[in-house]
Amino acid sequence: MSDITQAQADAVLAAARDAAKENGTAMNIAVVDAGGNVKAFTRMDGAWLGSIDISIRKARTARYFDMATGSIGELSQPGGPLYNIEVSNGGLITFPGGVLLKGSNGDIIGAIGVSGSTVENDHAVATAGASAQL
Repeated sequence: MSDITQAQADAVLAAARDAAKENGTAMNIAVVDAGGNVKAFTRMDGAWLGSIDISIRKARTARYFDMATGSIGELSQPGGPLYNIEVSNGGLITFPGGVLLKGSNGDIIGAIGVSGSTVENDHAVATAGASAQL
């Protein structure tokens, strides 16, 4: 199994932080490794304390199910095939802001989770982080 390196995790954080600054938002940004363990984290000045846990859970949720958290959210609506999945695994987050990270060979090496603004902004910042050169 491929895993994210510290240098890669730092690059993801930097790209996400830059995107958050461009949007004028203060974010909590978490990067987890291929096993779902926190590899890197930053809380920007002024970011909500309550979003720390959300950012980490978004990253873990994306990695646990190998899909963006917004996609899981679509499947977990009442009547959906994953309804109530958010209560599993100690609590998941099923709205946008968690995105997979892939290495240069296409293998999943971790995930990023972002929280601190609207779900649209969270997803945009997570996507910017995932676009970092790995």
